[in-house]
Amino acid sequence: MPMPHQIQLQIIKRRLAGKEGAEKSRELRAILTDLPVYESGPYADLRRWVSDQIEESRARSRVVHRDSIAVRREGAAQIALVGPPNAGKSSLLQSLSHVQIKVGDYAFTTVRPVPALTRIHGVLIQLVEIPGLLPGAGADANGRRALLSVIRAADALAYCHDLGEPVESLRQIRAEIADASIDLPEIVAATKMDEAPEGSLERLADSLPGMTVVGVSIIVDDSLEALKDAIWQMTGLIAVYLRHNGRVDETPLALETGATVADVAACIHKGLGAVCRAAHVWGPSARFEGQQVGRNHVVMDGDTVEIVEGLKP
Repeated sequence: MPMPHQIQLQIIKRRLAGKEGAEKSRELRAILTDLPVYESGPYADLRRWVSDQIEESRARSRVVHRDSIAVRREGAAQIALVGPPNAGKSSLLQSLSHVQIKVGDYAFTTVRPVPALTRIHGVLIQLVEIPGLLPGAGADANGRRALLSVIRAADALAYCHDLGEPVESLRQIRAEIADASIDLPEIVAATKMDEAPEGSLERLADSLPGMTVVGVSIIVDDSLEALKDAIWQMTGLIAVYLRHNGRVDETPLALETGATVADVAACIHKGLGAVCRAAHVWGPSARFEGQQVGRNHVVMDGDTVEIVEGLKP
């Protein structure tokens, strides 16, 4: 004769106390095995409750697993490297960032998003390699739908396309991104340029009117720099160097296009932004080196700025 079901429920809850994840699931399955099998009555209800707890635990585990692929943002901007399996994304990320990444000549070498930082125009930019996408990702084919959320969180994306492959695979992935309502600045990094037949880059560019297509090879430094420049243009950022006491900082500030001298001062200190009245500027936005300008002067990429406190121009 089984004990009263109310007492049995209390015992079950005590057995589950402090258990989470896989440990809780194992305990629930053991409890279900131990419970008497009744088709109706309080114990049948108790078995259904335990079964529901097992399903809830499984659902929570799936959610936790998906959330765990999220990438913590670092740097001034985040760029997603997107493409089909074996498009050269890992090799490209390794060449741009100098981090050690598993690289192989087979599909799905990368199974989780891989972030890495690289300096572009002196500013730290985060690149995130997205595991190879396949048609149907939006319908969760191959468990890839969670990756679309990672792409959506980026500031821009670079499609990686093997120049030796048909352009159709790239079109399919672009359609997948569009179907997911992801609208970000984008370029195409045409990879493995050194291995591609002559004219491949030109044909790819012609087939993608309006898209910026950059041919790149991991063994050609100039092509990597050209890709960095294209990525920088996508971010919409400008690099502004600070000068003080006759010295220029090695690392620039990253600001939005259209930033003013007052914005530069506010990046140094919020209070300085409020009292700043003028600055000396060297670079593209200055008519001459060291020009004195007002707080509303719009700075440009590559400028060097020295804030002048409390002085009217």
